[in-house]
Amino acid sequence: MIRRPVLSRRLRVAALSCAALAALVAPTAPAVAAGAAEPVNAAFHEAAEEYGVPRDLLVAVGYGESRLDGHDGQPSQARGYGVMHLVDNPEHRTLDTAAEETGLPEARLRQDTAANIRGGAAVLRHYADTLGLSPGERADLDAWYPAVARYGGAAEDATARLYADAVYELLRDGVRAPVEGGETVEVAPRAVAPERGRYADAGPVALSQDYPPARWVPAHSGNYSTGRTQPISAVVIHVTQGSYAGSISWFQNPASRVSAHYVIRSSDGEVTQTVRDADTAWHARSGNAYSVGLEHEGWVDDPAWFTDAMYRSSAALTRHLADRYDIPKDREHIVGHVEVPGNDHTDPGPNWDWDRYMELVGGDPGEPGEPGAPGLDFPSYGTQREGSTGPRVAAAQYLLNARGHDAGETDGVFGPATAAAVRSFQTSRGLTADGVIGARTWTALLSAGSTVSLGQGSTGEPVSRLQRALTAALGRTVAIDGIFGPDTATAVRAYQSARGLTADGLVGPRTWAALQAGR
Repeated sequence: MIRRPVLSRRLRVAALSCAALAALVAPTAPAVAAGAAEPVNAAFHEAAEEYGVPRDLLVAVGYGESRLDGHDGQPSQARGYGVMHLVDNPEHRTLDTAAEETGLPEARLRQDTAANIRGGAAVLRHYADTLGLSPGERADLDAWYPAVARYGGAAEDATARLYADAVYELLRDGVRAPVEGGETVEVAPRAVAPERGRYADAGPVALSQDYPPARWVPAHSGNYSTGRTQPISAVVIHVTQGSYAGSISWFQNPASRVSAHYVIRSSDGEVTQTVRDADTAWHARSGNAYSVGLEHEGWVDDPAWFTDAMYRSSAALTRHLADRYDIPKDREHIVGHVEVPGNDHTDPGPNWDWDRYMELVGGDPGEPGEPGAPGLDFPSYGTQREGSTGPRVAAAQYLLNARGHDAGETDGVFGPATAAAVRSFQTSRGLTADGVIGARTWTALLSAGSTVSLGQGSTGEPVSRLQRALTAALGRTVAIDGIFGPDTATAVRAYQSARGLTADGLVGPRTWAALQAGR
């Protein structure tokens, strides 16, 4: 953007200072009746007044971080809390600053929306004071740019500018956000010309060599491994549980110990690469060696983040990767984080439209799977022991290896290494360590993984895993189709009744715990 001439800026600041002085001596406006303002809107208004932060700026920062959703106090990937994303990690501690500036306990700042908004305002004002903004400058929305850039917590100026530019784009375009309690928080569109200061020369960032439409903002070298031990054969879809710029910044943070190859923005599908394709990003545990990780800005429980622009941009990137590395365009090779063995995440979650995504990729929207995985679905599982051979043994070996118990090669031959792995797994689950895979060991082995709550209408890999485990536990076939319908609900109730659990047909923590203990 074109910067204002220095003279006009000084005149504007002087005029704003006069206006502020006039406001101090003008008659006081009538107070709003108690309870008249809606809680979230009132919180933004009161925090802005208390700390001298422009209300619309405060809303734009919060919206850019969380879409004004506090997620019930659950932390983001970068350990940020609430609608204002007050952060508590070794390299960025806005939660500490908020507690010091407001006098509020950290627990309240994490959980209470009004306190969280107040904390965000206090942090912004603290940064403004550190930067030496005068009262007149604080009344100028555009003068807050350096404070906003610092709020994002980026280690590098280019990433800080990416963060602050996103906030000012929200101010330019306006915000209209429904929030908890039935309110709507709004910011009217306006012309903006931010005073970028030291950040004016920080961008734009370089372009990716692997995927020219993407920006290149490298992750910290301690958050990925140089090179690969396996060829690229899969794409893994993630959701950031945080903002676009915040996630890029987190990957630059040496304390994070995580990274992904690409990050895709919700609003317009912009792509940033943070790890080269030829290097191993740390994003999917057992899947790191052979996959490319794609992070999508947003939260698993909020489908509003998954925009048309994001789907199209991400699908174009996946199509490029599939063509470049000869990856089949199917759901065995384009998978969600939740579908990679040995992971406890649930992303991209039930709000991700796989059918639409695979159609945009130009591939097969069939059932999910894992590259190189043997078949796991059988009408019965049967006892397997040393000397057994066949596809059920191969399935058991694969699952044992995925859970960190070394069964050796997935060759379908139950030898001493497989027996030792079975005993190791049984010991870890409190089962009799006899090295024989009977009904209880099959149940524990097939159900191992994430424990996302399931009920009628649920779909995906966790449902298939549940159906396999029920087949083993009940000793009768439960159709394994990844769809939680009436038959699966009936099987769940039968299992719950036989194990002394509440027979409600819903799979929550207690039912998962029973299955994973081999009951």
